Amino acid sequence: MKTKEILKRARKLAAPFRVTNGSKFRLKDVDPGDTLGLKSEDKARAKEALAAGVETLARLQDMLYAQDKWAVLLIFQAMDAAGKDSAIKHVMSGINPQGCQVFSFKAPTSEDLDHDYLWRCVKCLPERGRIGIFNRSYYEETLVVRVHPEFLQKQKLPPELVGQGIWKDRFQDIRGFERYLIRNGVRVCKFFLHVSKKEQKRRFLERIENPQKNWKFSADDTKEREFWDDYMEAYEEMIRHTATKEAPWYVVPANNKWFTRMVVASAVIDALASLKLAYPDVGRVKLKELAAAKRVLNRR
Repeated sequence: MKTKEILKRARKLAAPFRVTNGSKFRLKDVDPGDTLGLKSEDKARAKEALAAGVETLARLQDMLYAQDKWAVLLIFQAMDAAGKDSAIKHVMSGINPQGCQVFSFKAPTSEDLDHDYLWRCVKCLPERGRIGIFNRSYYEETLVVRVHPEFLQKQKLPPELVGQGIWKDRFQDIRGFERYLIRNGVRVCKFFLHVSKKEQKRRFLERIENPQKNWKFSADDTKEREFWDDYMEAYEEMIRHTATKEAPWYVVPANNKWFTRMVVASAVIDALASLKLAYPDVGRVKLKELAAAKRVLNRR
């Protein structure tokens, strides 16, 4: 498949799940099982399309690295067992490790808590020419911290700064932060992998029943299911207040991993293609150096 055709298909596949203005967004309008009409028997074709997409991503990433002007930040948020790790693994499988940086954010350390909540993420931002991946991110500060207010109490904030308006303040700060990144050459692309509660249960049971997947399961995972509705409300608010044209959210149906990976790959391809990447022009001096080197090599 030609690159132009891949780019066209990627844009078309990603578009239905892109949220650039969240004012009217409702999470209930997104079906976690949606596959845009593709059936399970289309999995083979989907894998072929993903493989072609991975090759295209590799070429785009190579140009991104060589051009050394832009950086790309990919943010993944989801409930447990939604498939963040597997999506990152499969979609980025062809990327040169030199040009990719992955960070996973767990519970904040004591050092983290002695700084503002953006601090630990800011120091992990990708360098120019690289793709940075955040497996969870500063958005946890509007999700798990909102669902569990006791975590907010550990952040040592002055009491007068902790009120009902703190979440709107954080949404405003995050929009401003992402605007700052974009104005400094960092393309921001955010993914919420939307899995259903029923599918999450099936995947949890699979982790328990399959000895090779036991290591993936934590008792805390089932405890968080008790707060499912609270999390869904928090995710909806997060997307509504932080989806912008410059830093869109992709709300990706996650019940079918093969489809999830296709959409994520398509969105990343579309984001990279929009940067108009190209290999740098080396100029006359460099061309002369290359010509001289070629003559030397041909003599030996």
